[in-house]
Amino acid sequence: MLLNKFLAIGIPLLCFGAFAQEQKQDSIKPEALHEVFITATRTNRNLQSLPLPGAVIDSATIMRAGVNRLSELLAEQTGLVTVPDFGGGEGLQMQGLDSAYTLILIDGVPLVGRSAGTFDLSRITVGNIERIEIVKGASSSLYGSEALAGVINIITKKPEKEGVNGAVSYRYGAFETHDGNATLNFKRKKLYGTVFANHFATNGYDLVNTDDTKTVEAYNNTTLQPKVFYDFSGNVKLTTSVRLFNQKQDYNQTVEGIYYTGDAEIDEVNAQLRLDQKWSSGFRTEYELYTTNYQTHQYLENYNGQPYDEGNTFYNQWLLRPEFRGMLNLGRGLLTTGVGMNYETLNRSYFANRAIFNSQYVYTQYDYSPTDKLNVLAGARFDNHNRYSSQLSPKLAVRYDVSGNFSLKTSMGYGYKAPDFRQLYFDFNNAAVGYTVLGYNVAEENLDKLEAQGLLSSRLPLDFSTPLKAESSVNYNFGGSYKKGSFSAEGNLFYNTISNLIDTRIVADKTNGQNVFSYYNVNKVNTYGLEANATYKLAGDFRVTAGYQYLIAKDPGVIDRIKAGEEYAVNGSSGSVLLKTSDYFGLPNRSRHSANLKLYYTLQPWKTDFSLRVVYRSKYGLASTNGNDYIDKYDNFVAGYFIVNLSAIQHIGKNFLVQAGANNLLDFTNEAQISNISGRQWYAKVQYNF
Repeated sequence: MLLNKFLAIGIPLLCFGAFAQEQKQDSIKPEALHEVFITATRTNRNLQSLPLPGAVIDSATIMRAGVNRLSELLAEQTGLVTVPDFGGGEGLQMQGLDSAYTLILIDGVPLVGRSAGTFDLSRITVGNIERIEIVKGASSSLYGSEALAGVINIITKKPEKEGVNGAVSYRYGAFETHDGNATLNFKRKKLYGTVFANHFATNGYDLVNTDDTKTVEAYNNTTLQPKVFYDFSGNVKLTTSVRLFNQKQDYNQTVEGIYYTGDAEIDEVNAQLRLDQKWSSGFRTEYELYTTNYQTHQYLENYNGQPYDEGNTFYNQWLLRPEFRGMLNLGRGLLTTGVGMNYETLNRSYFANRAIFNSQYVYTQYDYSPTDKLNVLAGARFDNHNRYSSQLSPKLAVRYDVSGNFSLKTSMGYGYKAPDFRQLYFDFNNAAVGYTVLGYNVAEENLDKLEAQGLLSSRLPLDFSTPLKAESSVNYNFGGSYKKGSFSAEGNLFYNTISNLIDTRIVADKTNGQNVFSYYNVNKVNTYGLEANATYKLAGDFRVTAGYQYLIAKDPGVIDRIKAGEEYAVNGSSGSVLLKTSDYFGLPNRSRHSANLKLYYTLQPWKTDFSLRVVYRSKYGLASTNGNDYIDKYDNFVAGYFIVNLSAIQHIGKNFLVQAGANNLLDFTNEAQISNISGRQWYAKVQYNF
C-alpha cells in the first residue's frame, strides 16, 4: 500500500524531471522580498520560485480591502469560497473540498476549535496581519491531518524600527459595527516585541423578518496578542507569543414554537515558545513548544426560566505540541527534518468521557536544484496515532524554467484527515425530534443499551470492530507562470480524489419512528478543475488583476449508478425520470464557475488609493429537492450572484489616514439560501501612526 503511494506520486514526476535542462533559479536562497513564502516548504522561498501552487496576500492589499475579519478577505481570492456554518460563522472551501480539509495556522502553528468540521474564519482579525500565505493541494507531508486540501498561514506583524512606535485605528460601519485596533512596537538592541489589541462589536443582522431570531445575533469579541523576541547573539533567537481571544454573543432559538433566550461565549488561548539556533552557515535548528485551548459555553432558557437541553452545553479542547526541526544545507540542496508529538484532549457535551488523542510524527523534505533551471522538492511524513491507523504522506513537486519569462511546475501529494472527536465519540439524543447520533467508537455499546431498553425496532448488522479509517486524498497539480514587463499570469490544473470519505448513515431504527445515525467510511469523491490569475500594471499607478476557477466536484459512485440505469429524479408534473450522466450536477454547495476582478489606482498628487473588487459565483445546489441524495439538473439551485466592494484611502501627512467604502455595494442578499451575506456594509475608518 505504501509502495503504491510512492509509485503513483513519484514516477510521473521523475519522468517529468528527466527531460529538464539548465537555467538560473533562486530555489533555496533566502530572499529579503515581501513575498517570502515559508508555509509551503518551511524554508524561505520567493513565491515566484515555488514548485507548488500558492499565493500571498500582503499587508498593503489587506489595508486596501477595508475589511475587519479574515473571512471577508479570503472571499475575494481566486479558488477560495467562504461558506456559512450553523452558527453564523464562515468556513473555507478550497479546490472544491470542504472547510474541514483546510488547515489554518497562525505564525506557523495550528488553530483548533471547529463546529461540525468548520473553522470559523471570522474569529481572526486582520488588524495585525503582515501577510497571508496560501498553499493549495495536499500538504500532509509537512503538516499531517487537516491539510488535505491545503494550508493557510497567517503571519502577524513584528517590529521593524528602533525605538517605540505603533498605530491606533477605529472603524465604524453598518449594523452598528465597531472595530478598534491598537499596536505598540518596541525595539532596542537585542530585545524587541509588539503588543496588539482589537475589539470588535456588531449588532448582527437579520435577513428573515418573519421570526423572532436574527440571522446572526449581536456579538462582540476581543483579541490580545503580545509577542517578544530576544537575540542572545547573532546565532540564537528566542520568540515568545501569546494570543488571547474572547467572544460573547446573544443566543436565541425557537424550538417547537417555544422561544428560548441565552448567550454563547468563546475563550481561546494560543501560546508559543520557540528557539532558533544557527550552528554554522549550513546548519540550523528550531525548538518549538506550542499549546492552545479552545472553549465554548452556551445557555438557553424559556420565558419561565426553564433551561433547554439541560441548560448548558460546553466544549473544551486542548492541544500540546512540542516539535524539533533541523535544516542542513547540502550545496545545491536543503534538507529539512522534523520530529514532534501531538497530545490533544476534548471534553464536551454529549461525550460520556473526556476523549484523548496522542500521536507522534517525523517528516523530512529535500529541496534540491540539480541545475539552475530545475528545482525538485521531495518529502514525506509518518504519523503514528493511538486511535486510527498510522499514515505515510509523501509529496513530490518539480519546477522547470523554460525561459526567463515562462516556467512550468507540477506536484503530486498524499493528504489525509483523521477522524475527529465528534465522529468517534459523539453521544447525542435530540429530545425534541427523537433521533440519536453516535460516534463510531461508542456506537456498538450504545446500540446494545438502546436495544436492551426496547427503544430499537430494527438494527443493521454492521461491524464496528475495525477502526474508522482516516480520509485520504491524492492531489495532482500541473501549471505554469509567465511574466514579462508589466504583465504576469499563471494557471493551474488540479485533481483531487478522496477515499474513505466519512459520512453519516442510518445504523438502526427507533420505536418512535426516528433513526439512529453513526459515522462510516462510505464514499469516494473527485474534484478537479482549473484556476487562472493575471495581473497587468498600467503607468505604475493603475493595476488590474483577474482570477477564475472552473470546478467539477462529483461522487463517482453516483455516476456509476446512473450509467447502470439505477438513478431517477422527480421532474415536476412529469413524475420520475431516468437520469443521464449529463444531468448530474455534483456535490452540494459547489459552483462550476467563480471569478474575481480587482482594480487598484493610486492618485499620487493627492496621496489617495482606490480599489474596486468584484467577486462572482455561479449557481449551485444546497441539497437535493427531488427525491435523491445528490444535486441534479432537476433540483432547485441558488442563483449566481456578484458582490462588489469599493474602498478609498486618503493619506494625510506622514501619520494619518482615513478610509471609506462599501462592501457588497449593490446590496445583494438571498435571505432564504445564503446566510453569510448580510447586505450593503458602509464604513469609515481613521488611523494614526506614531
